[in-house]
Amino acid sequence: MPDIFITNEGKRIQCDPGKDLLQLLLDNGVFVDNPCNGKGSCGKCKIRLLQGQLPAVSETEKKLLKKEEMAAGVRLACLVVPEEDIEIETLQTERKHEILTAGYMPDFRMNPGISKKVLQIEKPTLENPSAYEDSLCHALGREDLDWRLLQHLDTGEGKVTGVFNGTDLIGIETGDTTALIYGVAVDIGTTTVVTALIDLKTGDELAAASMLNPQKKFGLDVLTRISYSLEKPADGRKELQQTIVEGLNSLIEDMCGKAAVSRQNIYEISIAANCTMMHFLLGIDTAPIGRSPYAPVFVKAKNIMASDIGLQGAPGARVYCLPSVSSYIGGDIVAGAYVCQLEKSRENLLFIDIGTNGEIVLAKNGRLMSCSCAAGPALEGMNISCGMRAAVGAIEDVAITAGGIELKVIGDEAPVGLCGSGILAVVKELLRIGLVKKNGSFIKKEELEETDYRYPLLRVDGKKREFILKDGQEPLGITQGDIRQVQLAKGAILSGFHALLRQAELHINQLDKVMIAGQFGAHLPADSLVGTEILPAEVEDKIHYVGNSSKTGAYMALMSVEVKRELEALAKQMDYMELGASSGYERLFAQCLQFEKAR
Repeated sequence: MPDIFITNEGKRIQCDPGKDLLQLLLDNGVFVDNPCNGKGSCGKCKIRLLQGQLPAVSETEKKLLKKEEMAAGVRLACLVVPEEDIEIETLQTERKHEILTAGYMPDFRMNPGISKKVLQIEKPTLENPSAYEDSLCHALGREDLDWRLLQHLDTGEGKVTGVFNGTDLIGIETGDTTALIYGVAVDIGTTTVVTALIDLKTGDELAAASMLNPQKKFGLDVLTRISYSLEKPADGRKELQQTIVEGLNSLIEDMCGKAAVSRQNIYEISIAANCTMMHFLLGIDTAPIGRSPYAPVFVKAKNIMASDIGLQGAPGARVYCLPSVSSYIGGDIVAGAYVCQLEKSRENLLFIDIGTNGEIVLAKNGRLMSCSCAAGPALEGMNISCGMRAAVGAIEDVAITAGGIELKVIGDEAPVGLCGSGILAVVKELLRIGLVKKNGSFIKKEELEETDYRYPLLRVDGKKREFILKDGQEPLGITQGDIRQVQLAKGAILSGFHALLRQAELHINQLDKVMIAGQFGAHLPADSLVGTEILPAEVEDKIHYVGNSSKTGAYMALMSVEVKRELEALAKQMDYMELGASSGYERLFAQCLQFEKAR
């Protein structure tokens, strides 16, 4: 059986017959960027062959790799199956990422559902040998209780603490533990996971932890992950569930260590997530979400035992899952609409969560209408030839002048790629200086004078044109395909924006505020959003950033039973519009693809 030596990892692994190199590396814990989950479409899983032979370069690789890369032995791991001993090096490193954890929070009355009460139980005597259960029921003023609670009862103590979820007894603890009562607020996004450890007595955040969603190894977007679960019907769904549960448990353990809190004193975990992530978390079939008519298995809020899905907390800890509206308007968006108090405002408000999907909610005099548009991962830096997540080394802003190209890089290090804000910034600049036309195409280089400062910035390889962002040994360029990716994201979001306004019979000038939420929205400046025409120029001065409203909504639900009820009522009130089924949408989408201010 052949083996693979990864020189930069100092690691040797054996080949399973028939497995492609990407799967072999991932199975052995070697990091490889793979946004498309091995479908051979993103061109990101690059490795360099140092010794040995791999099968001949495929036509797909020829399309996705540059000639100089192939000459240097670069291959795509998902498209090669090793047949003999080889020596390789991986070409990416897992970098520290910037993850948004904070957000705007309105005033609300704290009234958590979890509470504690000290109970005095009478010890049995020879004269009165009553069972401990009977004494406990007497102290509680009830006839019976869940027998499983007796498993945690210390019969040597007369004083115990009852843990309640509303009026339900969910735990019995030895002695007086009323000072120790904690919960966790969670935002599960397609790309990132954010958690906060909360003192339920005070509402204080004691610790926070975040990570990239560990399901990323199954694909960067929800549809790719749904496809994975369908391709492996025996265990794909289980893998996706276990992966996110293990990730959450590791974050909770990290926070408990930071705050010196025992996870045995965590009694509720409140979770906001998009509809697909919630299905994955609970181990529920996601196939209906990925096919017409896109009806999910459930949208209602869930209040379940944490142990039922493997989350670790107190023995009786509960998980509260925020409600969704539809397959593509999930609990994260319901949380955002609630946090921004859309249903209570008499203004005309537009709420947008920008990510792989662009979810939009329009509030007109308290009536809420919503839609979801497939923006794609371009705004997160993915599906871009030199794209990456917002991590150290990512270009986050660009300015192009006759004097040169100015780059702002996260961490002030040498640039290694473009994150979402960077790709928007460079497209905005290319439109501004006239290198990209109205239809999204690069201008022809022969249209420029050789003395024009823009002339050397365009490189032509046959019929392919590329903007050179950084030259040198490891150049960074923007291809025509990259522009198209941004163009598709723009068309999706802008068409959803206008479709909702049309549905509500509102003119754009009647909007009072546009609220931008989400991990990626927070890093997209108003001038880039407007400069690339993702949002119309008329709203530039009306844009407000509300941060991670999904996590805020999960926190508010954790801290208030009234908020839970109001979130559930709000989800039922929100109307959902399927853009593809709306009249004239295809024409609207085609119009929104154009860069109207370009020549």
